[in-house]
Amino acid sequence: MLELEGVVKHYHSEGEEVRAVDGVSFTIAPGEMLALLGPSGSGKTTLLFLIAALLRPDAGAIRYQGRNITSVSEREASDYLLKDVGFVFQNFHLMPRVSAVENAARKLLIAGVGMREAQARVIPWLERMGLAHRLQHPPEKMSGGERQRVAIARALAGEPGLILADEPTGNLDSARSREIVQLLHSVAHEREARVLLVTHDQEAALIADRCATLRDGKLVDGHPEGQVNGEPPNPFDIQARSAPAQG
Repeated sequence: MLELEGVVKHYHSEGEEVRAVDGVSFTIAPGEMLALLGPSGSGKTTLLFLIAALLRPDAGAIRYQGRNITSVSEREASDYLLKDVGFVFQNFHLMPRVSAVENAARKLLIAGVGMREAQARVIPWLERMGLAHRLQHPPEKMSGGERQRVAIARALAGEPGLILADEPTGNLDSARSREIVQLLHSVAHEREARVLLVTHDQEAALIADRCATLRDGKLVDGHPEGQVNGEPPNPFDIQARSAPAQG
């Protein structure tokens, strides 16, 4: 279970307090996808970064499988992000001049998986993303939608128990968007993963098991249970500090 209880994250900007996340509570069960809607600036991405332990809340608790991740050490937070979380970022975090296969395998390589095994694990995901013909292409030779799909394959290849997807369809056409959201939904159900999908796409949100809306840092339109319908840090810099040596 992923559990959030009274999570708060405030910032101070030009003498004003910005309530990015303001007392958010909800749960996501294994095998469930929750879609989180809301306007730009409502706190959705901040909330994802808090759940991924890339930021620490000012108050409240975030528990994953019973462990409060808000109180873990930096090393433990890095291990959690590396092993338990699959994060799909808006800005991709792909390495330039490196093939799609190597980019998708990057997280596995940081975790100490050998190159041959890592490639064997990521290629089927890239093929499911419709990128069988682009395996050796670097990001510079790919469209924004193709780069997004490489980033999604990277997030899923390690079979994480928690998938956090920040606007994963923002660079995709409507048909491909629906395919990707359906894939995330299938992963949740087939592998008992917990999926939190941040999206502006109302149609994509309808595929989820439940929907919630975040506005001005608060959940509105009811509690998500039962309701159906600045530069972020580079996570791979954080992961690399606790990764075992490759060999």
